[in-house]
Amino acid sequence: MTHFDVFNGDADGICALTQLRQAEPREATLITGVKRDINLLERVDASAGSLVTVLDVSLDKNRAGLERVLEAGAEVFYCDHHFAGEIPAHGNLQTRINTAPDVCTSLLVNGYLDGACLEWAIVGTFGDNLKESAQRLARPLGLSEATLQHLENLGVYINYNGYGPSLEDLHFDPAELYRLVSCYASPLDFMSDGQVHFQKLEHGYRQDMAAAAALVPEYEDGAVAAFLLPDEAWARRVSGVYSNDLANRHPARGHAVITAKANGNYLVSVRAPLENKTGADELCMKFPTGGGRSAAAGVNDLPADMLAEFIDTFAGFYG
Repeated sequence: MTHFDVFNGDADGICALTQLRQAEPREATLITGVKRDINLLERVDASAGSLVTVLDVSLDKNRAGLERVLEAGAEVFYCDHHFAGEIPAHGNLQTRINTAPDVCTSLLVNGYLDGACLEWAIVGTFGDNLKESAQRLARPLGLSEATLQHLENLGVYINYNGYGPSLEDLHFDPAELYRLVSCYASPLDFMSDGQVHFQKLEHGYRQDMAAAAALVPEYEDGAVAAFLLPDEAWARRVSGVYSNDLANRHPARGHAVITAKANGNYLVSVRAPLENKTGADELCMKFPTGGGRSAAAGVNDLPADMLAEFIDTFAGFYG
């Protein structure tokens, strides 16, 4: 009998699973991918008695796969903070879903485990750009400012690694990165003992962010800014964390980072203003392949002829 751990390839998904498997060890087949590869349950071939854990991917986007897995007789633990829609009523389904803008999956798993792996929850929450939530989590540990900054950096770097349309664009396959970090009870130990891996992430992040810093907005007013990135590997990797960085530096402004794709269309990453973390999912769902959550959302394949319409809609939405 095979068990499955299904998780988003970003910091939140990786850190959520790290917490769970440190507290509840289990041999399982890993199902993950780049951050935007969210239709993951379709790759699960479960059977009666299988245990399937799903972390940090929308139930609504995986509804057909979830129903198929449940019909096969598997037991499913589903923990997430994205739009879920109607949650199926099934005796084999256990859910912890909360779509509040200050919540992420790592934070939900931390609550489920009563803080058993708190440092990894902090890393995942920082990685999801929920700085205030991460700082609240960290207060009971009494960490120094320097140590807290190290945990934030790691979360950002792991999150950065998940972006890109293909695994070839990433520095680490998310499944490999999960295996590397999850054997350390403390993320601080990973950063010291696994220094070569940490430095690879850090160097890539800093290099790509330096390239992004040279960009000028495609559109900008007092309420929003939109940036257009080229069809290059560095731009595909940096799109999400650059969006977060812009949001943190300009908390009253909405941001869209629009990356050109090889097929001529665009990959869009949207961040609602940090001072009003609402509507990003509503905005993105107006366009084909759009979705996400209220504070942060995106469009996976925006048709080229809809670019001007998107920017106009975006500017009007937060204007």
